[in-house]
Amino acid sequence: MSGKLLQVKNLSVRVEEKEILHGVDLEIGKGETHVLMGPNGAGKSTLGYALMGNPGYQVTEGQILFDGNDLSEVSVSDRAKAGLFLSFQNPLEVPGITLSNFIRSALEQRTGERIRLWDFRKELEAKMEILQMDKSYAKRDLNVGFSGGEKKKAEILQLLMMKPQLAILDETDSGLDVDAVRTVSRGVEEYQKDKDGSLLIITHSTRILESLHVDVTHVLVNGRIVAEGDASLVDEINENGFERFEQG
Repeated sequence: MSGKLLQVKNLSVRVEEKEILHGVDLEIGKGETHVLMGPNGAGKSTLGYALMGNPGYQVTEGQILFDGNDLSEVSVSDRAKAGLFLSFQNPLEVPGITLSNFIRSALEQRTGERIRLWDFRKELEAKMEILQMDKSYAKRDLNVGFSGGEKKKAEILQLLMMKPQLAILDETDSGLDVDAVRTVSRGVEEYQKDKDGSLLIITHSTRILESLHVDVTHVLVNGRIVAEGDASLVDEINENGFERFEQG
């Protein structure tokens, strides 16, 4: 670890009139992989949206620091340009822009530079091969007509092409069959090869974690982090569920 990339301090978040998160503290170092687990409705996705600055999630208390910078007044697009990436449980369909053009445009906005089409296509095809994606998907409108598995692969493809400093993967394995989970995990493993890239994997399952190196596991229950540990905590939850944490 070469320093703290993300520091969440005493974070409380409200959605409409209901407070979902209550004083959450979380730190992620550069190159680390963290897992956030918890039962349904614990507030896991709320944390992801709050970190990205979704305006529907109001920070009522606390602070989010990313690479030493306070994100309080930073827009969603500027957070993305700074190196934050969030995948979604249910990726949206975007008619009128192809998957390839979407990724290329996002890359150019982040870097502020034009990207040579030949170089871009060559790298895109290489990443699609890792994910066992048919090359024709690059020319299709973003997520339009994609199966659930192909939508998740498309998001991991964006991850591999964008190379963010911190990727927040929200229930990426949700609704996927065993083969699709393995393929997505392979893509996440590829991202982990960048030793400076950090991950926050939000899940209530453990399937996507089976082949991944995990540094720290956090357990979120009722909007509070109630336990932290190493990868062995994932194994405990896989075997016994969340009952002891919910009773604590």
